Amino acid sequence: MTDTVTDLRAAGAVETAALVRSGKVSALEVCDAAIDRIEQLDTPVNAVVVRDFERARAAAKAIDKTHSSDDVRPLLGVAMTVKESNDVEGLPSTWGYDSFAGVNVERDAVVVERLRAAGAVILGKTNAPVALADWQSVNPVYGRTSNPFDLSRSPGGSSGGAAVALATGMVPLEIGSDIGGSIRIPADLCGVYGHKPTYGIVPLKGHGFPGTDGVDVPLAVVGPMARNVADLEATLDIIAGPVAPSGYRLDLPAPRHRRLGDYRVLVLDRHPVAGADVSVRGAIAGFAEGLEAEGADVSRGTDLLPDLEDAHHSYVKYLMSIVGRGAPGEASIDANEFMLLQDIQLHLQRRWQRVFEAFDIVLAPAFGVAAFPHTDEPDWAKRFLTLDNEQTPYGNQLAWAGLATYPGLPSTAVPLALTPDGLPTGVQVMGGLYEDRTTLAFSRLAEEAGLCRDPASPFPQT
Repeated sequence: MTDTVTDLRAAGAVETAALVRSGKVSALEVCDAAIDRIEQLDTPVNAVVVRDFERARAAAKAIDKTHSSDDVRPLLGVAMTVKESNDVEGLPSTWGYDSFAGVNVERDAVVVERLRAAGAVILGKTNAPVALADWQSVNPVYGRTSNPFDLSRSPGGSSGGAAVALATGMVPLEIGSDIGGSIRIPADLCGVYGHKPTYGIVPLKGHGFPGTDGVDVPLAVVGPMARNVADLEATLDIIAGPVAPSGYRLDLPAPRHRRLGDYRVLVLDRHPVAGADVSVRGAIAGFAEGLEAEGADVSRGTDLLPDLEDAHHSYVKYLMSIVGRGAPGEASIDANEFMLLQDIQLHLQRRWQRVFEAFDIVLAPAFGVAAFPHTDEPDWAKRFLTLDNEQTPYGNQLAWAGLATYPGLPSTAVPLALTPDGLPTGVQVMGGLYEDRTTLAFSRLAEEAGLCRDPASPFPQT
């Protein structure tokens, strides 16, 4: 196939698997084409920072030797990367720390095991910030990742390398993680799709701080990122579910509706803590108008919402107690305060459930601005973002992520448009607890209706 590289650059994961299954392309051709794209495109953006090409080619050859036309593996021969914090046997998981460079892990994360069992070929790993704790993706081990739409700007974080690998067409599928918007924000800033699952439905084993092996981290999730919603749906089916042996199984409810026009949608584009630039709100407003044209019932307000400001402050306190665990000099909260924050989380879930009795979907910014300039300022208190030509505190943007994170709700990041500066912006599509199939189906219907920006065309210039 003389145009393999060009064809596969735009092909999604499910589409690629179908090509391999049919024999129109081999798994090795898919793998080599992805390697070629990485080698051609990655230097200016620095996204794929751990490369495992020889083992990937061996895995692709093994698939070509054994698969048949009725092979049911949904990711058959799909060459993909994963965020650096996901364990891959024989590769380091540094989380951006020099001290873990060169320390190879001995076993795949559960999610990586499931991807391989589904036929995926793991090419390597993508960049993230130190401790996965920024909306940039820079660390002393691998350096800085840049946004392909403007190399002077951040791709988001902490799954920034993942979003860039997708946006440039290097790979069709990625696995990110999210506790403070780390799937949704990079997807938003790079113009691709990402799904933050309902808390707890995707195993976190193999996605822990280097050298640790403990309980799943509260609030944290691992989820898929892709260039279309069908790939998110297929991948969530693969990676979700309990770790065997288990006495229970995951049975997510079906989407609430099959037609876009049947959805009841609430637009939430203002927050008492975090602002959103006019370019962000304008893209969401245009999306809402498109939904109305499709027959959807769109509301711009409700008195059913919880106290968003109180919820945000509790979320930040809970988040800081989680991510600061064990850090030198970190002041711990006591067990009573920690459990009180869990009580608040439960009451917040109940309040959101009332919202989702009246609405099927809530739309909100994933982040209040498009891609922002790189900064080396280590103190978040000294960082600012420009919203509507005014300087606002950097950390306030946690409020948009916390809408879904603190109550554990599913949220799908959807690309909508380019700003006047040519930078991507989008929306997060939130649903009720365990209603991942609803946020994904709604997003796919919007994609099919032409209401979303297609990440595959045109590709950003790097």
